[in-house]
Amino acid sequence: MVIIMRRLLKELYEDAKNIQQKDPASKGLLYVIILYQGFHILIFYRLGHFLYTHKLYFLARLISQLGRFLTGIEIHPGASIGRRLFIDHGMGVVIGETATIGDDCTIYHGVTLGGTGKDKHKRHPDLQNNVMVGCGAKILGPIKIGNNTKIGANAVVTKSVPDNVTVVGIPGEIVKLRKS
Repeated sequence: MVIIMRRLLKELYEDAKNIQQKDPASKGLLYVIILYQGFHILIFYRLGHFLYTHKLYFLARLISQLGRFLTGIEIHPGASIGRRLFIDHGMGVVIGETATIGDDCTIYHGVTLGGTGKDKHKRHPDLQNNVMVGCGAKILGPIKIGNNTKIGANAVVTKSVPDNVTVVGIPGEIVKLRKS
């Protein structure tokens, strides 16, 4: 149990340090830990996810709903989130049960990583590493968003996109290829 708590605290410290470095409005690590709802929800998520992976589903969902009530950010405890996620101004963010998020991703307010209602098992998107999702964007269905990709504000993405691109619009279309 001590090893698990150490790992959890290490992950949370890494999350807080990442937020401090990425957000120019941050006044320091303690500022992030006390005041940032994007950090607070990661505490609820990481605890809930641990319980979920140990088949304590009701308790995991209870913790996730408490986190939603307190932060306005909903992350299903079954989602898989990598290291150093930054949820900036997170109100209204929704991350579904089968979504996966890689390392070093940034998600802005109003983002949905959701399903379309057509799929049974894998229903939500996979974000690879270093993905930025602009405010209000909707990424729907069991699709893959490639490494180093940017999704523009209010885009609606329902098809997989490759690495190193920028996607904007409704429906989302690639507008820029970036050199890796």
